[in-house]
Amino acid sequence: MIRKLFHRAVAKVFRRAEPGRHSPATIPATRHGIRREQVSPGARRTCETLQKAGHRAYVVGGAVRDLIAGIEPKDYDVATDATPDEVRSLFRRSRIIGRRFQIVHVMQGAETLEVSTFRAAHDEDTLKDEHGRVLRDNVWGSIEEDAARRDFTMNALYYDPARETVLDYHHGVDDLKKKTLRMIGEPRTRYREDPVRMLRAVRLSAKLGLAIDPGTRAPIREMGKLIDNVPPARLFDEMLKLLFSGHAVDAVHRLRDEGLHHGLLPLLDVILEQPMGEKFVMLSLASTDARIRADKPCSPGFLFATLLWHEVLADWEARKKAGGLPTPALYEAMDAVLDQQAEKLAITRRIAGDIKEIWALQPRFEKRARRMPFRLVELPRFRAAWDFLVLRADSGEIGRELADWWTEFQDADNERREAMLQPETGKKRRRSRGRGTKAQEDAGGGGEA
Repeated sequence: MIRKLFHRAVAKVFRRAEPGRHSPATIPATRHGIRREQVSPGARRTCETLQKAGHRAYVVGGAVRDLIAGIEPKDYDVATDATPDEVRSLFRRSRIIGRRFQIVHVMQGAETLEVSTFRAAHDEDTLKDEHGRVLRDNVWGSIEEDAARRDFTMNALYYDPARETVLDYHHGVDDLKKKTLRMIGEPRTRYREDPVRMLRAVRLSAKLGLAIDPGTRAPIREMGKLIDNVPPARLFDEMLKLLFSGHAVDAVHRLRDEGLHHGLLPLLDVILEQPMGEKFVMLSLASTDARIRADKPCSPGFLFATLLWHEVLADWEARKKAGGLPTPALYEAMDAVLDQQAEKLAITRRIAGDIKEIWALQPRFEKRARRMPFRLVELPRFRAAWDFLVLRADSGEIGRELADWWTEFQDADNERREAMLQPETGKKRRRSRGRGTKAQEDAGGGGEA
């Protein structure tokens, strides 16, 4: 490690002496269009504190990109030449996190800023797997190296709130203005280093309405199989970002255009090739996009439940045809589909629980007699399950009447609800000895899920 750091230090000295060394373009506010007031107060204070202590500090990455594109950033990252310990010493409300590469979370009021030290470029000592994916890179470097190691040109932009200028090392501002997404460095090498960059290219191009540069796009289809080497937890995080980008419909279409839907979610390619399944999924994604753009809350459990529902339906039907009882067969089908997803996506236990509750309540909507509807509307997951039912009706999977009945029932008063109840069908239950009519009625409603 000491030898490696020595070589890096020597290399930096020589780079400083190189007459042709790459220097950034300094973009003024009149060109990049960011006003200081648009940047969050916490990000401005963090940069100011670091700069007063003699360090370089910039708002960096997605926040700068989004501000130039006219989108309000969801969060802010700061890059600096200060080490994590130096950052920690300047901010009372801060903590160092991470093992592979330490960063500092700085709390400014209700805002949490992620502050990272400039990172060094990859070299022959960087630990990689047999496919070229970087496994460990925890060496600090210069701002030039930090910019070179970022994925796309529009993400290698450094905004200085004090001077209101953007340092642009790879023509990212011009690419944004030209609506072009372009990789920094040789695309094949960069995709091998981190295959998630292929998904990120699709997500960002959909979110920002960009065309992917031909050189950046060309390797994606043939290198898509490298995504199999990505840890499931990381892939799940990236899928959540894509599906909750507010542009999921466009992103899924682009995934298919680039050949990345095959194997990404196991059997998602099959779902999208089924007429009923594709309509159902696209209606769900369109609904999620609308809620995201309206700044309404969205549930990962609900969205993944819609993505996988037709796989559950197919498995459920197969088990019932094989002689399985409906309810046990449904639970077996749910477990089988989720287990299959776990091979690729690390769906958390909590989200998996939400998914199964939504699925398990669907057959109960068929029961509209006695006290069952009254019990159902009181369940915590009723609203999500009802939204799911409406989506099934909208896609044509089930009749409209059932969804409309539940829509009216949940908003009706008790008198109207009583009038809406349907008569029981089938064999009547045998009256229990020594129990009155009311006790029998209460016992006949079934247990809650």
